[in-house]
Amino acid sequence: MKLIGITSYVREVAGLEWSAIRQFHFTVVALASLALGTWSPAESTEVGPLLLEAKIPLGEVAGRIDHMTVDLARHRLFVAELGNNTVGVVDLESRKVVHRLTGLAEPQGVGYVPANDTVYVANGGDGSVKIFRGPDYAPAGRVDLGKDADNIRVDAATTLLFVGYGSGGIGVIDPQSNSKIKAFPLKAHPESFQLDNTAGEIFVNLPNVRSIAVLNKNIGELRATWPMRYGANFAMALDNERKRVLVVFRNPAKFAAFDMQTGAVAGETDACGDADDLFLDAKRKHIYISCGAGFVDVLNADDPKYLRLARVPTVSGARTALFVPEMDQFLLAVRARAAEPAAIWVYRAAP
Repeated sequence: MKLIGITSYVREVAGLEWSAIRQFHFTVVALASLALGTWSPAESTEVGPLLLEAKIPLGEVAGRIDHMTVDLARHRLFVAELGNNTVGVVDLESRKVVHRLTGLAEPQGVGYVPANDTVYVANGGDGSVKIFRGPDYAPAGRVDLGKDADNIRVDAATTLLFVGYGSGGIGVIDPQSNSKIKAFPLKAHPESFQLDNTAGEIFVNLPNVRSIAVLNKNIGELRATWPMRYGANFAMALDNERKRVLVVFRNPAKFAAFDMQTGAVAGETDACGDADDLFLDAKRKHIYISCGAGFVDVLNADDPKYLRLARVPTVSGARTALFVPEMDQFLLAVRARAAEPAAIWVYRAAP
């Protein structure tokens, strides 16, 4: 029986998503094996775009976990353990915690600059960006932004750091002097924002005023404000190949793509609830959405309707993640539960 051909045919005719195809495939295999007397549940395999490879315990980490970044040279992951006031340093090769940064106040965003081998941690509690340098992560100072320092983006072209903060601003930090050199005002607190080096712009989610702001990356001049039909636009990614700004909303749970130049809606679909992170896998043309409702949605970036390819079950509250294309890994932060400690779930992007 040619099961691959059958599943392809079913998907083409019925328009099923990957989760339905996996169930169909599994059922056909089970029925065929029962007929032949060869069925064994232990022989079944899970097929899909994200394959769970490992769960890395974070130790005694309580409460909410926020954003993450990676040191590619050392294969180390930095995890903002907001509820613990720490940042965990995880070795992704040995799959264990090797260090922990302390003395923080509600760490939310983390950035790593390879050029000076430095980790920057944005703190929501006191509005500071604390600095840790070198292989031993020695404290190396701080930059005060005012209050509620949040997301960090490192500009690959200039190595400057952009940090969202306060009731409406993005601060620019020079890693050479470790000082704030610019500040761009906004109408509300920025959530996820993305740097577009091709056009020299910043796209910023402003959920408190239901809009996206488009700024000049060099001087902070406002080019456009796009009002949003839906509310709670927290997660964002850019699709430069298709010239799209990708956004997930929480109220209601929707995904939408907008034309980078005009802000016109280019496509939308339903999404999992309580989304906090969104990533484009350009190699596979997949979009990953991590949701606190207990799922990761995988969408087809090449489909005008953004067909959902899979809805991967996780656990409630696991809404922050990091996709590392250089390693083909999707890393999901899972907060501590009654039966299990906090952990990083390591998924392999497939095929």
